[in-house]
Amino acid sequence: MKTPAELTQLFRDRGFKVTPQRQCIFGVLHGNAGHPTAEWVYQAALAEMPTMSLRTVYQTLNDLADMGEIQQLDLGTGSSRFDPNVDSHHHLVCESCGKVRDLYADFRRLTVPEAARQGFTVGSAEVVFRGLCDACATATPQ
Repeated sequence: MKTPAELTQLFRDRGFKVTPQRQCIFGVLHGNAGHPTAEWVYQAALAEMPTMSLRTVYQTLNDLADMGEIQQLDLGTGSSRFDPNVDSHHHLVCESCGKVRDLYADFRRLTVPEAARQGFTVGSAEVVFRGLCDACATATPQ
């Protein structure tokens, strides 16, 4: 993910207002290896800036996703997640606690047969593996 200064400049270049709230959100996301929800980003930003609104967080996250600076993920965990890592990768999702981790694996052989495409031109694939993270697997009696 770009640095907060780079995101600030990118927003200015695109004609978006750069507010202290948005800069705070950029700082919360920078270096975040997790896959936070908007609510998590809001709580983290609120700790630094008590005037933060949840609406500002959602708008900024959606703007960043529209610009391709973060990925918005619907992984079936109840809330959209936002991934600051825009490299090509897949995900591991814990079915117990909802933890999400990046997975780098070579899926180039994964293809959709021509007859099954139903007129679609496939541009990318997203693979999500579901199971239990190490903490939940250890806590679950066998």
